[in-house]
Amino acid sequence: MKLSVVIVNYNVKHYLEQCLRSVLSATSDIESEIYVVDNNSHDHSLEYLEPRFPQVKFVASSCNLGFARANNYAIRKSIGEYVLLLNPDTFVGEDVLKRCVAFMDSHADAGGVGVRMMHPDGSDAMESRRGIPSPMTAFYKMIGLCRRFPHSNRLAHYYMGNLSWEKPGRIEILSGAFCLLRRKALNEVGLLDEDFFMYGEDIDLSYRLIKGGWQNWYLPLRILHYKGESTEKSSFRYVHVFYGAMLIFFRKHYSGLSFLLSVPIKLAIYVKALIALCSMLFSMARRSLGFYSLDNIKNNEDARTAEYVFIGNETTAEQCRTIADANCMNATFISITDYLKDKKAYHKNACAGKTYIIYDMSLFTYREILIIFAELANDNVLIGTFHPSSGVVITDKNIYM
Repeated sequence: MKLSVVIVNYNVKHYLEQCLRSVLSATSDIESEIYVVDNNSHDHSLEYLEPRFPQVKFVASSCNLGFARANNYAIRKSIGEYVLLLNPDTFVGEDVLKRCVAFMDSHADAGGVGVRMMHPDGSDAMESRRGIPSPMTAFYKMIGLCRRFPHSNRLAHYYMGNLSWEKPGRIEILSGAFCLLRRKALNEVGLLDEDFFMYGEDIDLSYRLIKGGWQNWYLPLRILHYKGESTEKSSFRYVHVFYGAMLIFFRKHYSGLSFLLSVPIKLAIYVKALIALCSMLFSMARRSLGFYSLDNIKNNEDARTAEYVFIGNETTAEQCRTIADANCMNATFISITDYLKDKKAYHKNACAGKTYIIYDMSLFTYREILIIFAELANDNVLIGTFHPSSGVVITDKNIYM
């Protein structure tokens, strides 16, 4: 077996459905297996997905195992020469996995590879390439120098801003959203550290790969990452888990630092967590009092204020019209022929709010959409998808049906 794909799901069945379709297309010429570990979802994920994907190996957990334990469970059961850890809120281009496997086959020292993750507006996700969060690297990021000098080898090392987006390059930290690993390397350095419930385990594993003599690589192959649709990032639990993971990593790998250096770093982590919690409390208080900031209004996914441009044919247009009417969408329907004649017009002439271009996925490949958005990136224009077999519209914020 060449490749084992492992996906951990938690209450995102429609995102996962799309992810699985893309993975099946991308593995059509690869000897592969796909594992989905469901962390006790409450949205009936398994009942919905198992009949639709009989070739996928579904594992039901009676509790939420967390990211590390759930992945490790499937990794131990899998038999592929390479193991891909993939988030459910992603989709991959049809050529991505073949090219990743070919790269690993030709680079025996590569322990893992990551790819060029893309936001729904076509912009690059900075976490596609990261450096080891050493105390100074983390400090530069926390005080804003990483953002202020994005191409500096030293100040922007957290996101390795000196590297080219267009060429393969050695990196230090692989993202758990897409992390293709060599099983031989995993056997040597160990699996994900289960002390991390969620967040940080990818940083820890990447660091252990490097310390074990392996190389981590970035490849300029695009995938879409909705970034966190499987996670509620506005919760107190998120803050607790995220900053707790930072402390676990620090204690594990930098415990030998002098007292004078370790105390400020720990204090900075606690302060950052406190600020995040205070910000949440303030936002919750404003919402409870009926106040909404202009930013919240602008960023809110609202079917009555955003515009939706549906690209497809007459067969699926009727399905989409029904969805648009049911959700009070400001919708326009364009034939695929007209869209392909002048794609730039639909990306350039976006409304003041947000415009979602909804693609009929029975007519487009995932790779085609990723290329279009990479070339015509616009902050106000985002990817949406529709597949006739599922009958749902998927955006970065909502599922419409």
